[in-house]
Amino acid sequence: MTTTAAFGWGSSHLNTTPAGEVKLDPAERLAVQQTLARYAFALDHGDLVTLAGVLTEDATWTASIAGEVEQGPFVGHAAILDLVREATEAQTDQRRHNLINMVFRRGDADTAVVGAYLMLTSNAGGSATVIATGFYTFTLRHAESAWRIAKVFVGLDNAA
Repeated sequence: MTTTAAFGWGSSHLNTTPAGEVKLDPAERLAVQQTLARYAFALDHGDLVTLAGVLTEDATWTASIAGEVEQGPFVGHAAILDLVREATEAQTDQRRHNLINMVFRRGDADTAVVGAYLMLTSNAGGSATVIATGFYTFTLRHAESAWRIAKVFVGLDNAA
């Protein structure tokens, strides 16, 4: 697939989740960031147990490639785990989901909305290569003393 993003293509999605007040203390912000880091590590290692632990039962996962190709939404914990299982079984390389430039867009005791850039790397061919860039918007809910991901949107600038 040769779909490649034009400048600013993700703005329309980002504008649907406007920034608001962030009422989270530093410890809660760190807890949210740790949940997102566990999500990325779980994807990189095909660790479905950890992935299940960071998702809500009713989580949704949606992707867009350059605003032209849509995937999902995959609704529910089981559907997302199936998606990841199929993707990792087809992989022949080691990928790393590098979440960078995290920004809290909104947050309170119950919900947090976080944006982050994605730099997806691969070791295919014997050296590290960036295979895709993009952004995530995560919506998290605080439940049972932990932050869990309720909604994932990933906007890829190119197909990986």
